[in-house]
Amino acid sequence: MQYTSKFCLLGLPFLHIATAEIENGRVKRGIARGWIAIGDISFGILFSAGGVAFGGIAVGGLAVGGVALAGLSLGIFAFGGGALGVWACGGIALAWKAALGGLAVAGEYAMGGQAIAPHTQGEIAENYFAESGFFRAASTLGEQSRWFLLLTLLPALQGLWRWRNNRQKQKSNSIL
Repeated sequence: MQYTSKFCLLGLPFLHIATAEIENGRVKRGIARGWIAIGDISFGILFSAGGVAFGGIAVGGLAVGGVALAGLSLGIFAFGGGALGVWACGGIALAWKAALGGLAVAGEYAMGGQAIAPHTQGEIAENYFAESGFFRAASTLGEQSRWFLLLTLLPALQGLWRWRNNRQKQKSNSIL
């Protein structure tokens, strides 16, 4: 499926959605590029979502961006199963400044199951994480993450919708 908005800014579409298609019996990945990009592989200036996402705010299996949320995230603010960034929160969090996670390694502050940094598990670290907007938001996101599992239903629903539409087209063509 391809959708590109008519509105463009600086040569890029405002919204580009590209999902995989089958061409000549082979799967062709959907590559989306725009201010807002959604696709199998996506490059979005403001927002990007996909299996592999690059953008200002990037969400996906692998995400690289200013704010990255993914299974493996790389960004200034990184949140995910594996997170690498200036500030990172995740199962394994590696950060330049501060990390929070099961394994948290950082240059200054770390809290978690195994924390490695100059300031860990003490009052200084606890105050830092309590006052940080990113870590408060990341904790809330982690607590509510089960709701994000509902998003995994979207590709299945899209597939059912396509199947239904194709079936209706086949019925209408057979009637003619």
